[in-house]
Amino acid sequence: MSYNEEKNKVEKSFLYLVATPIGNLSDITERAMKVLSEVDFVAAEDTRNSGLLLSRLGIKKPMVSYHDHNRAERGPEIIERLKGGESCALISDAGMPAISDPGEDLVALCAKEGVGVSIIPGACAAVSALALSGLSTRRFAFEGFLPPSGKERKKRLTDIAKEERTLIIYEAPHRLKKTLAEFSEYFGGDRRISLCRELTKLNEEVLRMTVSSACAYYESTEPRGEYVLIIEGVPEATEKDVAVDIAARAEALMAGGMSQKDAIKTIVKETGLPKNKVYAEVLKNNE
Repeated sequence: MSYNEEKNKVEKSFLYLVATPIGNLSDITERAMKVLSEVDFVAAEDTRNSGLLLSRLGIKKPMVSYHDHNRAERGPEIIERLKGGESCALISDAGMPAISDPGEDLVALCAKEGVGVSIIPGACAAVSALALSGLSTRRFAFEGFLPPSGKERKKRLTDIAKEERTLIIYEAPHRLKKTLAEFSEYFGGDRRISLCRELTKLNEEVLRMTVSSACAYYESTEPRGEYVLIIEGVPEATEKDVAVDIAARAEALMAGGMSQKDAIKTIVKETGLPKNKVYAEVLKNNE
């Protein structure tokens, strides 16, 4: 098998996850072009946008829509066509399908039904922004879009505020100011953030600043384009820091009239630390 033939043949009864450009059309890969040209049909999040992409690439293929609002009924239809011997390329509006995308359900359905799935890797906004951020890439957590509102959003913000890994969050321009204000409330204004927009496009911009600086910047600048937000994680606390925090918190609680026992219970609930560790630190401080 030659280098060019390796894993490049389009097989029948296979779903192909094909990454598409996130902005710059030149980022399409040779293998993606080949697969899109040879599959029997293409499943796309938005057939109008994807139809335009295929047209610009000089590719003509039958298309079906597959998105949040029709995946429950369209997924089984695609599976039946795949089982019948057809091949399909799944694409999103931009980037890697099945990542923060309804394609994840179709892949799960293929796994359940024993249908083969292959990947044609390429552009991904989340990883591209992370690489550009100037923040730690050693460990990171991808959150995609946060819940739009209500208790679920508050809970998610509370949870990720404690996250030690670098955070990756998608945001639309009309919600950016509100989200930054919430970051300031939940994370603190000193947390470093990288705001990446219009990646690979003519107006690509990467802003590296603190959360409070970002809030101030967008008071006079209108957000434009889709954003990928990269947020610094919480620094890992040393044992010394934890001990000081426990002692100070216990002292404050007991100064407010709480018993030592109740103060320990409260700290355990707040921090998630083992009760025996909290008890030992409080006892040490009161010796």
